[in-house]
This record gives sequence, C-alpha cells and structure tokens, in this order.
Amino acid sequence: MNQRIEAMERWARKVKEGNWKEIHTEFINSQFEKSERFINKLSQTKNGCEKIIKLYNIKNIKGYPKLLKKLK
Repeated sequence: MNQRIEAMERWARKVKEGNWKEIHTEFINSQFEKSERFINKLSQTKNGCEKIIKLYNIKNIKGYPKLLKKLK
C-alpha cells in the first residue's frame, strides 16, 4: 500500500510540474502500438484470426474487413 501512495505522490509532483501530458501521451501511444503489433503478429499465425475473434468476442465479423478477408 505504501508503494501505491508513493506512486501517487510522484504522479502529483509531475502534474504540478506541468510536463505530465507529454509523458502520459507517450505511454498511451506505446500501449496502442504494442496492441496493434500483437494483433498483427497473431493474425499471421495459424488460426490467428479465429483467436482474435474469440479473444475480443467479435460478433459482427463483417465490421472487420481485414479479418474477414483473412478468414476466406
């Protein structure tokens, strides 16, 4: 619990300094990039598209033309 409070205090200092937006944006963008790389890599494996559909519980496959194309 103490580590959590320390992390919150460090974040509060960053916000007060005013440079948090750049750091936060970089972090969020990196999360999206990692996710996209993972999905692309998984889609290239055997049954990868089926795994993606199951993982994300996709019901409307027609809404994902890239996956639909790979399934055919």
